[in-house]
Amino acid sequence: MKIKKYIAPNIAEAMKQIRKELGTDAVILNSREILQGGFLGFFKKKKIEVIVGLDPEPLSQQAIQVKKEKPSSIQQENTNNKRNSTNKDVLQEIQQLRKFVELQSKNQNVNSYPINYELFYQHLINQEVTPQLAKNLIDTMIEQHKDKNLTNNQILEELKRIITKSLQHYSFDGMNTGKKIIQFIGPTGVGKTTTLAKIASNLVLKEKKKVAFITMDTYRIAAVEQLKTYAQILHVPLEVAYTVEDYKNAINKFNSYDLILVDTAGRNFREEKYVKDLLKNLDANIEMETFLVLSLTAKPKDILEIYDQFQHIPMKEVIFTKLDETRQFGSLLNICMEKEVGIAYMTNGQDVPYDILEGNPYKIAELIVGEYNEE
Repeated sequence: MKIKKYIAPNIAEAMKQIRKELGTDAVILNSREILQGGFLGFFKKKKIEVIVGLDPEPLSQQAIQVKKEKPSSIQQENTNNKRNSTNKDVLQEIQQLRKFVELQSKNQNVNSYPINYELFYQHLINQEVTPQLAKNLIDTMIEQHKDKNLTNNQILEELKRIITKSLQHYSFDGMNTGKKIIQFIGPTGVGKTTTLAKIASNLVLKEKKKVAFITMDTYRIAAVEQLKTYAQILHVPLEVAYTVEDYKNAINKFNSYDLILVDTAGRNFREEKYVKDLLKNLDANIEMETFLVLSLTAKPKDILEIYDQFQHIPMKEVIFTKLDETRQFGSLLNICMEKEVGIAYMTNGQDVPYDILEGNPYKIAELIVGEYNEE
């Protein structure tokens, strides 16, 4: 079914446009009054918005006549398959119309996109993709396929492809085991210590690396005890650094180790002093990689602001935690596209060492777009 929206001064004018373009077989699906034009919110004029549907290939009388002769089993099977396919298409169209009418009833801003593209745009917004980025993605898809009438499934796959391609400009390398020191930074409560333990477990158990721990999170006794427990399980040494001098001494002590993983204090990211203290540690050794750990359950705006607060610290990539605690994944895309940084890892549970995934453009696209059918 072809869906089209008309805006006219009145219903008579709208019907005139509809009959001229679509003929008399068009069906009105929804109509409402809207306000348009004006200046600074004043002097807006009332207009009529009409959503119309038209089946470009209506069933002919000949097609719906039942044959007198009994169809063969193969013919019957083909008929059933066609009927099932048609029913599926009709159900999709009904779902589209229902969602579109819901958007209008909620007075959400609706673009001038065709209805199926509009619904995917709204899906991206519901996934907490920033409005401008969502618009860019849909505009790109429409421009690339302006002469085609894509189905829902085709739009879904095409949107995945465009997101994946857009993310391929950024690094998703993860940790470089050739570096000596790996530092994990970020605000409180995002799961830095557990993430560090997951990465350390894979290094020790799978890659047979000689690993040591340093913790600078002396503000929370529980954090030190947690890392001590992981250190005992993995049989790796741990040093607690209360000062920058302690930190440098610990690095010298572990000089013979392949990797030193550093757990920093989780503090209020808005405290500039905390960030300045982290900057002091960068002079301790040039062979360092820093990863910013963020929680996907945080507000999208806060996530971008956290990144800005830490941007003066040279960081390789970011790590997102708590994928299993949310159904909104737009921040994965936002931070890559808006801050031009890749994602090293994503964690999706508390189990050490299992609940950790490597950053991957296609996986991110699937997380964002794959939720569409479940809405």
